[in-house]
Amino acid sequence: MIISKTPYRISFFGGGSDYYSWYKKNGGKVLSTTIDKYIYISCRKLPKFFDHKYRIVWSRIENVKKVEKIKHKVVKNILLHNKINDGLEIHYDGDLPSKSGMGSSSSFSVGLIKALNEFKNIKLSKIQLANKAIYFEQKILKEVVGSQDQVAAAFGGFNKILFNKKGGIKIKKINSKYLKPLNSNLLLIYTGIQRNAEKIAKKYVYNLIDKKKRNIERIIEYVDEGEKLLKNGNLNDFGKLLHESWKEKKLLNNTITNKKIDELYNFALKNGCLGGKLLGAGSGGFMLLYMEKHKQSKFLDKLNKIVNVPFKFSSVGSSIILNSK
Repeated sequence: MIISKTPYRISFFGGGSDYYSWYKKNGGKVLSTTIDKYIYISCRKLPKFFDHKYRIVWSRIENVKKVEKIKHKVVKNILLHNKINDGLEIHYDGDLPSKSGMGSSSSFSVGLIKALNEFKNIKLSKIQLANKAIYFEQKILKEVVGSQDQVAAAFGGFNKILFNKKGGIKIKKINSKYLKPLNSNLLLIYTGIQRNAEKIAKKYVYNLIDKKKRNIERIIEYVDEGEKLLKNGNLNDFGKLLHESWKEKKLLNNTITNKKIDELYNFALKNGCLGGKLLGAGSGGFMLLYMEKHKQSKFLDKLNKIVNVPFKFSSVGSSIILNSK
């Protein structure tokens, strides 16, 4: 049996500039971190005496004889793309819900590619793993997704990720003594709204080059500003910059937010929050809030049926935690 462990991510600034249609003409950059919440994927060779050849366990259980019969789109297409004909049993478990803005779909792709390559005794570098996941999601699945989540999941850590016009990717590790205090001033709030990130992205990504170009250019500028504020320990200003970035992001499309989200965010602002944003494409999922540690308990006591998820920044990307072949 092989088990891969792949982190979820939080993206602070630069989202939108990681779409290939944007950065192939303009370049892009993102400031993000992985956290200590993970997707676990186990994979084992299935003995031939079962009636089925493939067993896929996720929110449902699939027992099928042919890859083409698998309902899980990512699993089916990765097995087909990699021409894996061995009988397999694949289990998926995640610490956080899917469709919630935490990069779960890309973390799943990265984790499964990592596990299957280990299964075939193929060792991948982090950039090879990220690029394989990007290619799979964008070219094989033909989904409208960016490129930052795959990189974050493969590399892990607090990074500035740069995308050049030729499609190259560069990772700059952010090492700061202020990362721990920043972490303590952040809250991760689950809105309870699940959404399809690709459907949301389709509504605005094709307008980034022309109609929304200035909005993305400003969002990109926040990356360097945020890095500088973190380096100098200006954490409250980092929080306020999240607010400015969120305002800019909402201008991309009217589906990015809604009444429930706006009410929650405004309530947080009135109770000590200096800034925040919805994670991922928007419209639901997790909301990141910057609030000084000493104000958080009082605020959380006022929330009704809203889940706060404590977390810590993590430094390790997708890894194999068990190989008992």
